[in-house]
Amino acid sequence: MQNIHSLQFLGADTRHGDPHSARYLVLPIPYEGGVSYGTGTAAAPEAVLRSSAYLELYDEVVDDEPSRHGIVTLAPLSVEGDHETVHRSIYEQCKTIFNRNTFPCIIGGDHSISNPVFGALQELYPTLSCVQIDAHADLRDHYDGSRFSHASVMARIRELTPDVLQIGIRSMSREEAELIKQEHLAVCTMYGFRGGGYDWRAALASLPDPLYLSFDVDAMDWSVIASTGTPEPGGLSWDEAMVLLHAIFSEKTVVGCDIVELAASPTDRNSAFAVAKLLYKMIGLHAATFT
Repeated sequence: MQNIHSLQFLGADTRHGDPHSARYLVLPIPYEGGVSYGTGTAAAPEAVLRSSAYLELYDEVVDDEPSRHGIVTLAPLSVEGDHETVHRSIYEQCKTIFNRNTFPCIIGGDHSISNPVFGALQELYPTLSCVQIDAHADLRDHYDGSRFSHASVMARIRELTPDVLQIGIRSMSREEAELIKQEHLAVCTMYGFRGGGYDWRAALASLPDPLYLSFDVDAMDWSVIASTGTPEPGGLSWDEAMVLLHAIFSEKTVVGCDIVELAASPTDRNSAFAVAKLLYKMIGLHAATFT
């Protein structure tokens, strides 16, 4: 197993943090080489881990302490080199870490990391599908001269699987919009989500199991998470996000997740705390499917 991080999710005194029996592996990937606007994602994993020490362990929704199922935080992955080199390195490192007995919880880092993480997990689960919760379509073939930009992450994942559902989208280029129409991609915009014009539940049900969940925090409203590199107004409320997550974890077999694009800020502790709680909610909802 990867070396254990000196900072543990939920704090150093967490019970049930045995690396040999933990069901949940928290893996920081502090990479921001794929960003196109604001920075701060490289510092995000540490900010989330520090904030998580102040979470209550009991979750009133699942009526459980999800931490009792075992959560251990691994040392951050090495992310040195150009875009392609880093992506290959993330993929190779994750292949040595992932196994069918644990549930990987990735803390980014910018959204471009999701591509190699997904690829590594697909080695274990060849029929792996993906749900992306995000403000942006991220379907550009390349951006700023790179095929590994965070603006291209779903284009890369769609090269690995056709089974993708994108929810919360409210920012895209004309080219991306035309691609969605031409290829009939499963994309639920925020307008369609709130107005009922897109049956995201039916689209979710049609995805094959197992499933990987990629959560870009710019999907959220600024009142919940303000610090992100590419902010967009009109995002999900906390309660809307919980409805989505409950449906995903209760209706599908989720085998891994990531939370990306937090831009750590010394003047905004709220956003890092919200991300920490969001991850703990995901762990709790996943654990509830086994009890």
